[in-house]
Amino acid sequence: MKSLLRHLAALAVGLSLLPAAAQTVDPTQLPPVDSVFVPKVGAPSRDRIEVTWTIAKGYYLYRHRIAVQPLGGFDAGAVQLPDGAKHHDEFFGDVQTYRDSVTAVLPGKATGDAVSLRIKYQGCADAGVCYPPQTRTLSVVLPPANANDGGGDAGFAAFGKSLGGARGDAGGGLIGGQASAPLPPEQAFRFEAIADGGSKLLLRITPAKGYYLYRDKLKLKLSGDPGIHLGTPQLPKAQPHHDEHFGDVAVYFGETMIPVPLQRAHDRAASVTLDAEWQGCQDGGICYPVMRNRFRLALPAAASTQQAKAVTSEPAQTAITAAASATPAENAAATRATVTATAIAATSTPQTATPANAAAPANRIGLIGALLFALIGGVILNLMPCVLPVLSLKALSLVQGGHSREHAKRHAIFYTLGILAAMAVLWLAVVVLQRAGHIAGWGFWLQSPLVVAILGLLMFALGLSLSGLWAMPGFAPQRLADASGVDSARGDFLTGLLAVMVATPCTGPFMVTALAYALTAPAAATLLVFVMLGLGLALPVLLIAFVPALAKRMPKPGAWMDTFKQVLAFPMYITAAWMLWTLAHQRGADVVLAWGMAAIALAFALWAWPRARRGKIAAILAIIVCGFAVAAITRMPPPVATSSLTANTDRRVQPWTPQRLAELRAQHKVVFVNMTADWCITCKVNEKAVFTSNAFRQSLETHDAVYLVGDFTNEDADIAAFLKAHNAVGVPLYVVYPRSGGDGELLQTVLTNGIVDNALARAAAK
Repeated sequence: MKSLLRHLAALAVGLSLLPAAAQTVDPTQLPPVDSVFVPKVGAPSRDRIEVTWTIAKGYYLYRHRIAVQPLGGFDAGAVQLPDGAKHHDEFFGDVQTYRDSVTAVLPGKATGDAVSLRIKYQGCADAGVCYPPQTRTLSVVLPPANANDGGGDAGFAAFGKSLGGARGDAGGGLIGGQASAPLPPEQAFRFEAIADGGSKLLLRITPAKGYYLYRDKLKLKLSGDPGIHLGTPQLPKAQPHHDEHFGDVAVYFGETMIPVPLQRAHDRAASVTLDAEWQGCQDGGICYPVMRNRFRLALPAAASTQQAKAVTSEPAQTAITAAASATPAENAAATRATVTATAIAATSTPQTATPANAAAPANRIGLIGALLFALIGGVILNLMPCVLPVLSLKALSLVQGGHSREHAKRHAIFYTLGILAAMAVLWLAVVVLQRAGHIAGWGFWLQSPLVVAILGLLMFALGLSLSGLWAMPGFAPQRLADASGVDSARGDFLTGLLAVMVATPCTGPFMVTALAYALTAPAAATLLVFVMLGLGLALPVLLIAFVPALAKRMPKPGAWMDTFKQVLAFPMYITAAWMLWTLAHQRGADVVLAWGMAAIALAFALWAWPRARRGKIAAILAIIVCGFAVAAITRMPPPVATSSLTANTDRRVQPWTPQRLAELRAQHKVVFVNMTADWCITCKVNEKAVFTSNAFRQSLETHDAVYLVGDFTNEDADIAAFLKAHNAVGVPLYVVYPRSGGDGELLQTVLTNGIVDNALARAAAK
């Protein structure tokens, strides 16, 4: 038992290092600096200016590299910074650093109403790569000596008071270029909301003269009553405008009235809360940050006919972007203005909005539901195509266990312990990486060429063992007669570990929902879901071992077992070939030679080891050669283009990028997004069965749809952000976006042509 525990500890440490290898960072692949360190300036009083940096997870700022200097309008004292965390830096020695956020305070005396600041800062990534020093110029309007609310419209205010209206005054500092005497935000933009009867809200936004509001920046969310939802805002036509900040956009100058219909499941009076978000600029001047406010509205009872429009879906939990009534030209202009900002926000902000239909199922099922789904999903995972080698290993284990019921039970228990140990290591890796700000989903470690190369060699070595070249505990023919030995228990445990490692490239029904819950739940709940998934994966073996009626159906041991074992070697070789194919997509054709040399060296070492002393020396030398070959693989750069779509001339099949998706949606196209990876067998099965078929191409033509493919074989920050925004646990992820511009529909992981065609038809009809 002590020997077993030592092996378990060694394996756990080794496996826990694998994800670290997957996180190797290329400096050219770091996200933009403005998405990692986001400065914002504000002035809570006329004698105090504050500059706050929001810092993405996995990054830090140097305290001694921060400087704030006013360029006029403010007699400043020394900048005040809090103490940072002590850190020994390879570049600067002993320093102090900030994570998450830091605020620099600039005390002084105002000599004007607006102040321009020059700020300097520098930071690094935990991966060991630093950004160059940064310099930015920000502007802030100081609070007036005698602040006022900017007046208001008495008629609208009285109407709002009688019907449960409310008014929001935005606060906060200003950012952007310089302008002469810009207004405070509460005077530049007045935002009011009322309940216009029981079935509609009425918004009024009043930019001051010379100010405008971005049409595409208006976002609304309603809460407080699960039976009342927001409909599509009825936006008036916006004015095309060339903006120095975002280019060609659609904006509103002057007073704008926006009716917002309500969808109600009951006609009772109710109290609701409207969260509104908007943004605007001074024409030719500064651009204000996003402004937000909350309105508490009293809705009167609705007419009983409203119940005919009742909906049964979950309340909208995400912002409703008002785009339905826009013209294509307006929508295109608005989308172009926000593509870059949206992509940056998605990669740097942990609170990125997610589509309601993506997040709701995982959030609704709760812990008990997630555990049940994980158990069922683990059982179904045995049937997925990527688990063919696992089924082979388990079949051999069961045949060996046919010697007696006690032996079968022992096989099943140690096999299950191996699975649970692997699940525990995966849980630990996911929790650690998520807290460090990384995307860690199901099968993420296969993005590491090192992991893929080692797994391929492992499958190759197992195949050689099953073919009789060497004697691996639990698989060698001479062990079949002594299934109760320690080596057999160790072999069953290792089989369980390998079962998880080769099964993770696939996802199946039920487990997707369970993992979506787990990867957003507290660490303890995540562990329970992973353990239950492992039990589901091991359940068939446990049932056969512990249920006599099932055990009797297993074949009796005999001479046929050795032949059967040798046949099972070929799925191992197929898996090794698949790993090599994946590796070639990750690191190009040269990797085939390096991996081939490693495999030959490994085979020679396994052949030489059982022989005399000289054989062991030769085996050790061969293992060293194998190690050098694997190390060479990790140093190989990725190929210039890993996707065959880059040369595709079919206008309906294109590579996915955030910009291309936004452009197609602005053109009111139906869009089918496929997030895939070469190491994902479920992805490849769907591509072979569905996406390369004539029926799929015909569906694209019929519904005037475009097929976008995102390749997640190697790490990609944009795709990782897209997966996170959809609560996806990994690939495959299939999203169909409707022509109307609403939220995308998430499809199941195992597809048929009928499922895809029906989804495209629904998207085209919306």
